[in-house]
Amino acid sequence: MVYLAALASSVLYGAADFLGGLASKRASTAWVVAIAQSSGLLVLVGTIGFLPQADPARADVLWGALAGLAGTLGVGLLYRALAIGTMGVVAPITAVCAVALPVLVSILRGQRPAALALAGIALAMVAIVLVSRQPSAAPGATIPSPRRLPPGVPHAMLSGVAIGVFFVVLAEARPESGLWPLVGARGTAFPVCLLVGALSRGPSLKMMPRRAVLTAASAGIVDMTANVLYLLASRMGSLAVVVTLSSLYPASTVVLARLVLGERLHRTQVVGMVCALVAVALIVVGSER
Repeated sequence: MVYLAALASSVLYGAADFLGGLASKRASTAWVVAIAQSSGLLVLVGTIGFLPQADPARADVLWGALAGLAGTLGVGLLYRALAIGTMGVVAPITAVCAVALPVLVSILRGQRPAALALAGIALAMVAIVLVSRQPSAAPGATIPSPRRLPPGVPHAMLSGVAIGVFFVVLAEARPESGLWPLVGARGTAFPVCLLVGALSRGPSLKMMPRRAVLTAASAGIVDMTANVLYLLASRMGSLAVVVTLSSLYPASTVVLARLVLGERLHRTQVVGMVCALVAVALIVVGSER
């Protein structure tokens, strides 16, 4: 039952990314993130009362607020990448970068990762190269510059780094703080997104299509539900197994993109996507040993 919850969180994480990217195709990314953050915050606040009592300190909430700034940047870049790029390529790149960064930070702090984690980082680099390759041009077609990455890939890399920073900073909060660091994160992210949306040159919130609003709100609700499932699973089961299952979320993003949008990947990108998923599992399992 515990690992089913972890697997469900993985599916929901991927679904939330897909919904956020889909909404960003129809509206301003800043407003999509703002709506997703607000709907997720409502779910979080409503959930806290059903969890064991926590004892948060001011520092815990502040760490959460700082993490929220990094997380907001990461989610915004991810949604933008999903909107302009191929979801099956973008999602694995972001996941690999997000998981690899905490491992690299642990190395700088004097903690040597296990051989599995090091192998995962090496495989991640290979995966990024493979999924970033564009199909061979047809005869007579214009050959793209080899120095130019496919649309969305640079955003995905930066998104992964920002999300990795989110994980590193959020880990500074004490376990006794419960979900309150997440409240600090979402509480900070929401006004920042509103400010960015108001300052952007794109369409205003009032002009946002209703369908995009509903999709963005659904993304926030699904994402926060995944967070709650992950938290509960991590407290009741083996953390290594739970984290590994939850980190396989790009698979559901790819499947949804294939089923809903009809995205197709060439063989090299398929191999790269598989390598990316394996790399995530190796890094997470290796870092927990």
